[in-house]
Amino acid sequence: MTTAGKFTTDVAVIGAGPAGLFAVFECGMLKLHCHVIDALPAIGGQCTALYPEKPIYDIPAAPEVSAAELIARLQAQIAPFAPRFHLNQQVVALQRREDAWELVTSRGTSIQARAVILAAGAGAFGPNRPPLAGIEAYEGRCVHYLVSDRERFRSQRLVIAGGGDSAVDWAIALAEVAAEIHVVHRRDRFRAAPESAARLAQLAAAGKIQLVIPYQLAGLEGDGGRLSAVLVKTLEGEQRSIAADHLLAFFGLVSKLGPINDWGLEARNGVIPVDPATCATAAPGVFAIGDIAAYPRKLKLILTGFAEAAHAAHAAHEIVHPDRALHFEYSTSTGVPGQ
Repeated sequence: MTTAGKFTTDVAVIGAGPAGLFAVFECGMLKLHCHVIDALPAIGGQCTALYPEKPIYDIPAAPEVSAAELIARLQAQIAPFAPRFHLNQQVVALQRREDAWELVTSRGTSIQARAVILAAGAGAFGPNRPPLAGIEAYEGRCVHYLVSDRERFRSQRLVIAGGGDSAVDWAIALAEVAAEIHVVHRRDRFRAAPESAARLAQLAAAGKIQLVIPYQLAGLEGDGGRLSAVLVKTLEGEQRSIAADHLLAFFGLVSKLGPINDWGLEARNGVIPVDPATCATAAPGVFAIGDIAAYPRKLKLILTGFAEAAHAAHAAHEIVHPDRALHFEYSTSTGVPGQ
């Protein structure tokens, strides 16, 4: 991951979900170098942030693959092309600069790219933060909204807050490594898949997880950004303190197009119209793929985003190298460039 600075590349990919990552692969096969920008602190988009442990069944040649594993495989697939990642920052401005586009992020990063592939899903995702006083001081160190490496929590005392799939899935997964886990939910029932909720109940009955229900978050205790306890309370206001090293808050993600609305892409109702043959938007050299791209009879599937990534990459090649004819070849014939 890179920090603020000025960069030049062939293609800038906005969004590091499955479609964005596969766009890097398709561009790499055409010898186009990519920089990837995402508002989340880890790659994978919703697959990483919302349902990493959930199985996906409609990926070709993979009868069943977890969302986390899918992202890991995509990451391995694009590794030969050495993309540059700019994570935990949002593209706040997109402006035309002679024969290139300039992207400026919320961290001051500036990227000049001949073509842009927008794979932003439903827009820039950010965590739905619990309204706790002083929580900002703990974020990134002791308060987390997604998990990219569960080993980080080995032998740690965890409080997991939330009642959906993410909270339940990670409570189950981290029960194998954490010293203690308390799951805080304001209701008696969880909104997770039935088999996951049943597994959570089994772990609770075995004493491997403590269910703190019905409670909700009330505050944090600690010093200098180091957490010591999480305060919770009942709906009637009865309060208790839970000793903890980390709080994992899974209350979903907030998504919005934000600055994308101002880029002249004719966005409406949260999506951007594209030419289905190329995924080109109304702005020359800017393409949109995945859930954010719209055209008649569009199917919002990951595999659709993969196909759109290929269309966009080939169209981007014409922008980046207008003087070079692109003769389509199969990967079985060409192999991976540079290998």
